[in-house]
Amino acid sequence: MKIAFQMDPIGTVDIDADSSFRLAEEAQVRGHRLFYYSPDKLAFQDGKLIARGHKMEVQRVAGNPAILGAEEKVTLEDFDVIWLRQDPPFDMHYITTTHLLDMVHPKTLVVNDPFWVRNYPEKLLVLNFPTLTPPTTIARDIETIRAFKVKHKDIILKPLYGNGGSGVFRLDANDRNLSSLHELFASFSREPLIAQKFLPDVSNGDKRVILVEGKPVGAINRIPAKGETRSNMHVGGRPEKVGLTQRDIEICHSIGPILREKGQIFVGIDIIGDYLTEINLTSPTGIQELEKFNDINVAAMVWVAIEKRRG
Repeated sequence: MKIAFQMDPIGTVDIDADSSFRLAEEAQVRGHRLFYYSPDKLAFQDGKLIARGHKMEVQRVAGNPAILGAEEKVTLEDFDVIWLRQDPPFDMHYITTTHLLDMVHPKTLVVNDPFWVRNYPEKLLVLNFPTLTPPTTIARDIETIRAFKVKHKDIILKPLYGNGGSGVFRLDANDRNLSSLHELFASFSREPLIAQKFLPDVSNGDKRVILVEGKPVGAINRIPAKGETRSNMHVGGRPEKVGLTQRDIEICHSIGPILREKGQIFVGIDIIGDYLTEINLTSPTGIQELEKFNDINVAAMVWVAIEKRRG
């Protein structure tokens, strides 16, 4: 198949951790032809969706993960699969790319389905499953957030469309910074904030469970660095091997059917203790860590699912 990767600069990826690189590597092993372009090279022109990019061959060489051909303009409806793999922030630039990719999907299979990536932001989709999630509020209004903090005392406050642990704050019962933080966020963004009750179980790790076609294939645990609340690996979280609990499986069974129905082939969910905190559709990570810990080929599982959908 002809496979296009819409992603952030390929030359800077970590070959030992990046999930997009691993997906491309497995596709190459399976005989598929690869093409790479960055989101800013996507355009609608003369009635067609086009991109300027490069034929690509990936290689497991640190600092030089891909051999790129000369830049060329391609028509994306000529491809079998397009991977939507650029990282958030989930802003209007990101959203616009999903509208454009809608023009070729499903004739060209876009993974994950861009319509539902756009309409199921990861911190909002969880609201459809209130029995699985911790107490949560989404608001821009300071009084609503303050009332939530009064009720729950110890909370996490973060941008609704952030990623990688950026802008995440813990405000405990003695904290006096809520108003100042609200002013700070409001000074550069019109977006709401999300507040959740702090879960002490995060000290034991924030579990990333990977689902393929709505079914869990394994998990890694991310342990916060000493003195940190955030467990994201971008900010020093340490991955470790972990199994799936009965509660994890219950959560996956609850959300799996809707993910599969909406074309979300590769998804990463976050679980702290007994609670689902995020459903990551945009550019989930964790493939390489899971493969190392469990000695399984997760990337192959993803490609088997895609190949079945392509018939």
